[in-house]
Amino acid sequence: MTGQDQPPIVIVKKKNGHGGGHHGGAWKVAYADFVTAMMALFIVLWLMNTSEQVKKAISSYFRDPSGAGKQTGSANAGTGEALSIAKDDMPQLKDKLEQAMKRSPEFDKMQDYVQMSVTGEGLRIELLENERGIFFDSGSPHPSQVGADLIRQLALELGKLPNRLLVEGHTDARPYGGRTDYSNWELSSDRANAARRLMEASGLRPNQVEQVRGFADQQLRVKDNPNDASNRRISVIVCYQKPADEPRASASGS
Repeated sequence: MTGQDQPPIVIVKKKNGHGGGHHGGAWKVAYADFVTAMMALFIVLWLMNTSEQVKKAISSYFRDPSGAGKQTGSANAGTGEALSIAKDDMPQLKDKLEQAMKRSPEFDKMQDYVQMSVTGEGLRIELLENERGIFFDSGSPHPSQVGADLIRQLALELGKLPNRLLVEGHTDARPYGGRTDYSNWELSSDRANAARRLMEASGLRPNQVEQVRGFADQQLRVKDNPNDASNRRISVIVCYQKPADEPRASASGS
């Protein structure tokens, strides 16, 4: 075969498909990792400066991201435990409620008759009567206008909480007069129930009230003076939130 009969030599040059020059696209991956790490750092720094409630809510989300957990008192996803008011939070709740009730027009006149204390059951809010009656008219189970306004204001704030409530009615030791078929037992129970109805119509969640109790004069506030007017009172207890996994006792006790 002569040199003229030989086929032409074809040289095929393949271009780098990454198009990144000498270093390719590796720098993009490294840069993306750096940006992701910086974002994670900023999120951690932000979380360290948020409130305990926000930390609990975020923690709850990662434990239950589907939001299928108990959503007590909130439309937010996550478990009710994340929004609970625990024992250590009660003093802060007390301050918040005091500030909220100060918005009531008549609060200056009755602030000495509204007392709050942290007890073994939870935060106890007591509306104390004087000789003339403040929150309820004397001998009546119906709230006065002043009492109704304050109870509504209280319900607006308590309805935001996941905690269950107890409502109690108390009287002094003076026998109820005027009717033979009605006593301090009925009066204390009816006042507590009237407060419950008003609060449920003014901001409480359905079934947020766990119990309504009427004690008549069996739990005097001033034991040395059974007839003292402050023994007549309505008490609202914000109960400590139970852990989400705490089993409820059955009626049979088994």
